[in-house]
Amino acid sequence: MSILTTVLATLVALEHLYIFYLETIATQSATTSRVFNMTQEELSRPSVDKLFKNQGIYNGLLALFLLYGLYLSSNVELVVVFLVFVVAAASYGALTANRKIILTQGGPAILALLSFLL
Repeated sequence: MSILTTVLATLVALEHLYIFYLETIATQSATTSRVFNMTQEELSRPSVDKLFKNQGIYNGLLALFLLYGLYLSSNVELVVVFLVFVVAAASYGALTANRKIILTQGGPAILALLSFLL
């Protein structure tokens, strides 16, 4: 795997760790409110809080498995699979929530996959 692919995939993992932080730890913060375009009042609703925390765990796991594949196992297939998962989730988010998700979350993963193919 090239250095460029490793750097891009690491950025994808770091982005998902940040999303994990926003959704799981800083669920009701002003930053989370701004990033997800939701009021803090909405974020403080127990149902939304639980949903965000659950969603955050998935983002955290994506990041951890990417980092594991990159730095501990050197398993290229694992890295590619999790990058594809990120692109699939971003595509679904773009279709159902906000079109810019494909660029903000999917863009770095797409670049990492393209760099892997080249």
